[in-house]
Amino acid sequence: MDDPSSASNKRKRKRGRKPKASPPSPDRSSPSPAPAAAPAGRRGRKPRRHEAPADADAPRPPSPPRRGEPKPVANGCDTVAVAVSEAAPVSWDEVVRVVPCMDAVVKVFCVHTEPNFSLPWQRKRQYSSSSSGFIIGDRRVLTNAHSVEHYTQVKLKKRGSDTKYLATVLAIGTECDIALLTVSDDEFWEGVSPVEFGTLPALQDAVTVVGYPIGGDTISVTSGVVSRIEILSYVHGSTELLGLQIDAAINSGNSGGPAFNDRGKCVGIAFQSLKHEDAENIGYVIPTPVITHFIQDYEKAGEYTGFPILGIEWQKMENPDLRKSMGMKPDQKGVRVRRVEPTAPESGCLQPSDIILSFDGVDIANDGTVPFRHGERIGFSYLVSQKYTGEKALVKVLRDSKVHEFKIRLATHKRLVAAHVKGRPPSYYIVAGFVFAAVSVPYLRSEYGKDYEYDAPVKLLVKHLHSMAESPDEQLVVVSQVLVADINIGYEEIVNTQVLAFNGQPVKNLKNLVTMVENCKDEFLKFDLEYDQIVVLETKTAKAATQDILTTHCIPSAMSDDLKA
Repeated sequence: MDDPSSASNKRKRKRGRKPKASPPSPDRSSPSPAPAAAPAGRRGRKPRRHEAPADADAPRPPSPPRRGEPKPVANGCDTVAVAVSEAAPVSWDEVVRVVPCMDAVVKVFCVHTEPNFSLPWQRKRQYSSSSSGFIIGDRRVLTNAHSVEHYTQVKLKKRGSDTKYLATVLAIGTECDIALLTVSDDEFWEGVSPVEFGTLPALQDAVTVVGYPIGGDTISVTSGVVSRIEILSYVHGSTELLGLQIDAAINSGNSGGPAFNDRGKCVGIAFQSLKHEDAENIGYVIPTPVITHFIQDYEKAGEYTGFPILGIEWQKMENPDLRKSMGMKPDQKGVRVRRVEPTAPESGCLQPSDIILSFDGVDIANDGTVPFRHGERIGFSYLVSQKYTGEKALVKVLRDSKVHEFKIRLATHKRLVAAHVKGRPPSYYIVAGFVFAAVSVPYLRSEYGKDYEYDAPVKLLVKHLHSMAESPDEQLVVVSQVLVADINIGYEEIVNTQVLAFNGQPVKNLKNLVTMVENCKDEFLKFDLEYDQIVVLETKTAKAATQDILTTHCIPSAMSDDLKA
């Protein structure tokens, strides 16, 4: 598009221009007028040269190019105008300008050694991966948690460098999929400016994802716009937090790389993409509110404590008859409490069939949303996630047609089936060839693959998705498998079956089971399993045969180090 001033100059020249064939006569008595200044970009005139501002980090709105002037060249974060003289060619060093925020993007090399949840006394073969990260203030680096999961060694390499620096992992936030690293070598931090964070972008705002994706070794840049802002499902963390959906390509290796706005400010971290036959170019970015929460949580507590939740299951109140039956007035809105987590602090004040009207003074709609920004609404869980573990929130509740207010201390979620083991090796216990283990999401993934939500037994999935822990230390204990031996003849086909009781005593967790078996004075070991199965073993024979079975199967110990402690 032409500049309006240029178009105006054209019109002016068209109306006031004199014909070339009639030069001014030398005999004219009046002196000839001084020639008008030629407009910018006129043929035969050397174009102006534009230099980048001294402070490259200071954002300036780009002005539209005038006719004849060079077009701005996008280079990562900022827009740098480069002019090429018609008289003399400009060298490549003058054309290419390195934007400071691009130098802050690093490549992350990690060696992983994952536990073997199906054979918990072993570890899987180590493997290597590469991803992206970026430097922030206070000599720290941000990347994704899944980029350094089960890490053995982490190294970082700066852009344009041939040296890999050994990194230390400071914190891993499994729920938000963010990890914090640092490097002790001072040379790593020389000549690099940290990335600055921007505010939460709006819809249709331009974003640029920078990282080291698959397909090459050098830095890569992809551009797009923000297409959606809502509560997203974080695959790695098995949680729901605020997220940005963009249409820029996010490929393997982009994880942990920053997403910049058009002013060169970081507005998020690339962390996952949607792979579906009906979807194209759908990527997701962790926004700055989640990043800021993670960093401040680490700075406050000295470690990552997690994102708190409101430990309830709730129901929408969109049906008018349902609202009337619950005693709600026409001007009252909210959501109904279906169940309360027994281990959650709010179990002492909230009850089933309570109507939550507001959270911290923000009214909740009948569909469970709250005002977010102009023209936008978002799930009220966003308000909860902005709090920190141990903080209190004011909750207004309608109960029996009366309004009550409670100050609730917020805490993290205690799942019956844990979503993560937080880097620790899995616990197990073996007696008479029976391998006992606690069920977790990594265990289900190891047993039934990535599609465990479809392939795992229905009873395990029901407990995973809907069951609530009655106590903070409760676990779902199963017989993972039976190592074949003479003492357990007839029990070889028992696989992933829950243990309900031992010698008539309910089993709360794996450590409780170990204690009861080790201290058993009865003649028999009797395990009550689901599906009305009973396993009976003679106590002395079972304990004597255990060591022989372990030796036969080359298992170092019948009990994991965690249970020994």
